[in-house]
Amino acid sequence: MRILHTSDWHIGRTFHGHSTIENLRTVLAALAAEVRERSVDVVVVAGDIFDSATPSAEAYTVLEAAVVTLREAGASVVLTSGNHDSATRLGFMSRFSGLAGVHVVTRQEQHSVPITISDEFGPVHFYGIPYLEPALLRHHYPDVPLKNHEQVLGFVMDRIRADLADRGGRSVVLSHCFAVGVEPSDVERDITSGGIDYVPLSVFDGPDYVALGHIHGRSTLSERVRYSGAPLHYSFSEASKPRGGWLVDLDADGLSTVEWVDLPVPRALSVITGSLDEILADAAHATVEDHWLSVILTDQVRPLDGMRKLQARFGHCVTLEHRPAVTADATETTYAERVRARTDAEIVSGFLEFVRNGIGPTELETDILSSVLTEVALGEADEPTAQPEKTRVSPTDARRTVDSLAEVDA
Repeated sequence: MRILHTSDWHIGRTFHGHSTIENLRTVLAALAAEVRERSVDVVVVAGDIFDSATPSAEAYTVLEAAVVTLREAGASVVLTSGNHDSATRLGFMSRFSGLAGVHVVTRQEQHSVPITISDEFGPVHFYGIPYLEPALLRHHYPDVPLKNHEQVLGFVMDRIRADLADRGGRSVVLSHCFAVGVEPSDVERDITSGGIDYVPLSVFDGPDYVALGHIHGRSTLSERVRYSGAPLHYSFSEASKPRGGWLVDLDADGLSTVEWVDLPVPRALSVITGSLDEILADAAHATVEDHWLSVILTDQVRPLDGMRKLQARFGHCVTLEHRPAVTADATETTYAERVRARTDAEIVSGFLEFVRNGIGPTELETDILSSVLTEVALGEADEPTAQPEKTRVSPTDARRTVDSLAEVDA
């Protein structure tokens, strides 16, 4: 039997405010093409089908189109709910869809009742473990300690192994969890990922193959326990990770081979670093002009209107971080100490240096600053209660002056 393992479709998720629906449609169509070309018998999706517990109508149409295309390509489909899904909404009419070869496992009592699909060597039992929140499961089994995900999945896997011992045959388990390959020390007992407690790899002993979901990057915990990762890149931290799924072959004795199948990346992700002028002028960046782009600016002073200027060349630049290559030494003196015995012009200049990472006013800004301070002094002198001896600029006045200078720069 040939199985294609995927997970974490996250239908409806946005990428920095941009819809990913069309890109996901492209990838799921490519997934169906791989199913047809490679004669896949079963596609398993290990949780987080939707990105939200209240998916939109469009998200449902994407799911419907995907499973119909997979069935038309010749594969049965087994899906489980993840921590992002609503078990009730995802599982709606699941008994009916199962008659058509699309098996949706979302109810806790389904974990030890397999979906059995046979090939020329006999039955293969697919045990779908929906995401099981300990607090919502423990009242079903009041005599069993179910305080965390390790205990929950340990309990569930014991029941699966007992059921499999009675049935016989080969088996595949789907689970949405954060599994780790080694037993943690006491210091590491609080390890979580996405709000889910860790689960030791040993919990999954027994089945011929364990298809995991929840981690968005491809990962091999053992020859028979793997994460496929998500079909799209959903953050820049995933930019270097391949997108695809595991092609799993079972023979008469169990697991035979596992092969990685690449899926297309509709829009690649890139991170570039440099000063604004360097990035805008560098011809080498032509290769990433159509990528989702994260830019790290190294200018000593944050450039004004940097994102607009970047997007004029890189239309899909979505994040901007200012990480100056040169950082001014921090001062521990108080504001009162910094302004003592200093003129108004010196105070505003010092403020500019503070907010501009050590860069003070330009010659043009110095002229504007002098003009503004003169107008302030003359205005106060015309008032009956004005004190002509000395004008001291408050932090608020300094901030207004800086805003005026920013408008001139723009």
